[in-house]
Amino acid sequence: MASRKNTVITGASSGLGEGMARAFAAKGHDLALAARRVDRLDTLAAELKSTHGSTVLTRGLDVNDHAAVFRTFAEFRAELGSLDRVIVNAGISHGNSLGIGQFEENRRTLETNLVAALAQIEAAMEIFREQRAGHLVVVASLAAARPQPTILNAYGASKSGLVSLAEGLRYELVAARSPIKVTTLLPGYIASELNDTQQATPPMMVKTDVGVRAIVKAIESETGRAIVPAFPYSFVNVAVRLMPIRMLVKTVQPANH
Repeated sequence: MASRKNTVITGASSGLGEGMARAFAAKGHDLALAARRVDRLDTLAAELKSTHGSTVLTRGLDVNDHAAVFRTFAEFRAELGSLDRVIVNAGISHGNSLGIGQFEENRRTLETNLVAALAQIEAAMEIFREQRAGHLVVVASLAAARPQPTILNAYGASKSGLVSLAEGLRYELVAARSPIKVTTLLPGYIASELNDTQQATPPMMVKTDVGVRAIVKAIESETGRAIVPAFPYSFVNVAVRLMPIRMLVKTVQPANH
């Protein structure tokens, strides 16, 4: 397995992104961190440099500014010399039932979680193809396992589309016997700032540190696809796929109609 030292993480100012940054810095990685909240990134970078002696670059980035995504990734590569791993992590957890006047909220969810992720994937892959090396990690969600009702509809659709993009790319690279690797992660409910915004109460939520350890382990194994943490969410995945529609709908708080 190739050595991966220079790691890019988007959405790194909080939650799972911040947790991954801490974990990889502790393992001796040099990091390039991007998010909208630059003050939080800079505070995190200062801590990681002091604690671990890592090189930590930071950039303010709104992933919906697609030109900025390409420019930022290119700058990271120029400063680090190469990009070994890019973790497409930035996303939002919003949405509502369709047809109740929440088009803008649902549109924003799809644009951020799918279209902006596409921009990140494209920017990373252009660099990896030129290098003929690299590891792309796409953070999706267990919500992609089955279409989601009510307030999770647009969110689930955005993550399903993201899984399809990542998996299609992985198939292409495997068939071409490319040295570039792709990992698709499907996290279950892990305590983070992202799911603090969800209107539904997440079942069987695991602590942030438990989730981050599972995510980092899956990333370093460079597996093609992983549900994280495997316990309990591999079992939850099966249950959700088999669940009758009415029961599935009851697990999500309905919107006010």
